[in-house]
Amino acid sequence: MGNFPNGVSTPVDFHRSAKTDQFQHHDYYVLDELLSEEHLLARASVRDWVKQSVSPIIEDAANRSLCPTHLFKELGDIGAYGPSIPAKYGGGGMDDIAYGIIMQELERGDSGIRSMASVQGSLVMYPIYRYASEEQKMKWLPKLGTGEFIGCFGLTEPDHGSNPSGMLTNIKDDGDAYILNGSKMWITNSPVADLAVVWAKDEEGKIRGMVVETGTKGFSTPEIHGKWSLRASITGELVFEDVRVPKENVFPEIKGLKGPLSCLTKARYGIAWGAIGAALDCYDSALRYSQERIQFGKPIGGFQLTQKKLAEMITEITKAQLLTWRLGTLMNNGKATPAQVSMAKRNNVHMALEIAREARQIHGGMGITNEYPCMRHMMNLETVLTYEGTHDIHLLITGMDVTGLNAFK
Repeated sequence: MGNFPNGVSTPVDFHRSAKTDQFQHHDYYVLDELLSEEHLLARASVRDWVKQSVSPIIEDAANRSLCPTHLFKELGDIGAYGPSIPAKYGGGGMDDIAYGIIMQELERGDSGIRSMASVQGSLVMYPIYRYASEEQKMKWLPKLGTGEFIGCFGLTEPDHGSNPSGMLTNIKDDGDAYILNGSKMWITNSPVADLAVVWAKDEEGKIRGMVVETGTKGFSTPEIHGKWSLRASITGELVFEDVRVPKENVFPEIKGLKGPLSCLTKARYGIAWGAIGAALDCYDSALRYSQERIQFGKPIGGFQLTQKKLAEMITEITKAQLLTWRLGTLMNNGKATPAQVSMAKRNNVHMALEIAREARQIHGGMGITNEYPCMRHMMNLETVLTYEGTHDIHLLITGMDVTGLNAFK
């Protein structure tokens, strides 16, 4: 388990809800026929884990704004870290559709739980696997894969979010090490991380990637408080004050924005699948509630306006499922473009947020309570709409891709 250097390692006794997770999968176009046995087994395994380990405590964790840090190790046990990274390096050795399905099931439980896993796998393990030396890979990846080490990813800065090229965090050569100065903001997992994959500019202005281990002198990871969203996920800063980073911790070849952006593409792909999980959970709860809640002498699901809401929900979910399955096929064949991933991330997160809002309406006043998941998903998705590229930024990525004209400058 992580060292939890900032004193947040005290075990928390979360209240376990007596309610049973009744979720049933919804597959209107029978897309399961397109999935392999491995895909279906992975989904069943992670779904069972979510029902047993996440659903009973997630409302209490979100209500108290506490991260269930004991789940970090369990996520490693179920293979949620780097499912598509080769097993030699601590991953699952599966394909990208399996990775997406696992993210979907985790986010069905909670976006924060999926964030814990996708940051570890896509933003920490993936760049180490893709850009590190063999020695660096074997040093960090196996322990990250099991959850013995927890990682975080430092790109966003207080004044540079959508424009990462403007970063101020920098490194200067100092013999056998670099001296790192600067700060990063909105970093998932940072207060409990053992290491951070950090991107900084060298003295030539080139962006370099490196691993910085927590506990290094001058490196601190203060927690961010007061969030109304992703309350069960722990978020913080990365602050570097003359931190000595050994040169053997720097990725040897990769320079420029290509490195961090490739990691974001991998993470955004997982989010495109994950958002469907949140939408499915809201739809499933709304459908069941509409069949049980009696008004004017019959279930509210028998009224036209409720049926309109439910019909539109399952239509949008089905469209998103088709989009991600095709994108997953392209990813498996090495043909998916970053712009295609942007389209799926933007569409599916927006879809899920709208479904969360409509599902909350079907639940009426009960929809604002933690007896039902809709309000929690809605608050979480407001963040998912923004992180890993905002809704508007992804729209402009698609616009640039179809017109060939850059609207960012």
